[in-house]
Amino acid sequence: MASIVLATGNRHKVAEIAPLLEKAGLEVKPQSDFFCGEVTEDGLSFVENALKKARFASKKSGFPALADDSGLEVEALGGKPGIFSARYAAMATGKTSDQQNLEKLLAELKGLPYAQRQARYSCAVVYVKHAEDPMPLIGVGHWYGEILMERRTGQGIGYDDVMWIPELVKTVSEIPFAIKNRISHRARAVQAVLAQLQQENRR
Repeated sequence: MASIVLATGNRHKVAEIAPLLEKAGLEVKPQSDFFCGEVTEDGLSFVENALKKARFASKKSGFPALADDSGLEVEALGGKPGIFSARYAAMATGKTSDQQNLEKLLAELKGLPYAQRQARYSCAVVYVKHAEDPMPLIGVGHWYGEILMERRTGQGIGYDDVMWIPELVKTVSEIPFAIKNRISHRARAVQAVLAQLQQENRR
């Protein structure tokens, strides 16, 4: 069984991504087995940040690595918060709380009707065979919805409590994990990479 380092210290991402990789026959090794800390995410896109994380983890571990970068893009805000989703309320000082980020988002959209609250979750997943891999595999996934005017359950991660998915008539925080992990932006991006990896392995 081939081994792969999952380049994240986020337990929620591990819970989503690891089962998909294991189902594809990969042995998942957490980055914490090899190093502590995170690479600086100073790229200008989700793809750039994911690539930095994957190369860093592969260099530190000596194994192939897979990393993701993701966030919320709101049409009325010109795609913000985008790559700054995790630190939207304090972009100058680094990460802040989910609550503060969500409150800032709702304040910026205050007064806008639902017809102008379209948004999408976006995710880029990158796989590298080694730290200097000149041809990384890249998968991109999106999950479309709209931003509610107030939060729902109070149990959501990130912006999940206000991200409404019309076809399911639920916020992301209300969708069962088994369903979410089949149709989310992250699941789609991971599956896109796995499809490429499987095609390469057939050659």
